[in-house]
Amino acid sequence: MTERDGCRVWNMKWRRRRMVGGGLALAAGLATGLAPGARAEDPSEMPPQPGDRLVFLTGPKKGTAIKPDDLPLGGPQAQAYPASPEGVLREGSRLNLLIVARFDPAQLAPETLARATDGVVAYSGVCTHQACPVNAWSDEQKMAVCSCHGSTYDLRDGAKLVFGPAPHALAALPLKRADDVLVVADKFTRHVGGEMM
Repeated sequence: MTERDGCRVWNMKWRRRRMVGGGLALAAGLATGLAPGARAEDPSEMPPQPGDRLVFLTGPKKGTAIKPDDLPLGGPQAQAYPASPEGVLREGSRLNLLIVARFDPAQLAPETLARATDGVVAYSGVCTHQACPVNAWSDEQKMAVCSCHGSTYDLRDGAKLVFGPAPHALAALPLKRADDVLVVADKFTRHVGGEMM
């Protein structure tokens, strides 16, 4: 084998190691719930964690912790981000966008009620079609709507898809109440984001 052949073999082995290493890094990120490219050491990029408070993303109460009574009964949804107990806003990943709405508990499906607190439900605010924000509302249906392609989700029934191109429901985020504010009780129930993510 010539020196040139030896270099080719080494380059091929190096490329293979990089591909395997990159695949392992991606798998590790998926296992921890981090978005592709997110750094595990950056708390602003971490997905919602149990104990995080929910804070308003927009409006007159932007940045403040959400209380159940802050949300109008029957919708529309509010956009939110989780914030760590230390006050770090987890806005470093767009996959952390949340939607929060309050309903009469009697209107919630049993599985949805089990994840809710005081009739308040929380879901990923990222559409499962192409990862657009679910930031519109149908007053007629009392359902959340993706502003890009109209996928419509019933937040009272596990954010089940009722219309549109999205392939499945939004990921639910179990909640609890602590010190009169909404707090994350557990991790997302499923993968967050669109088909291409």
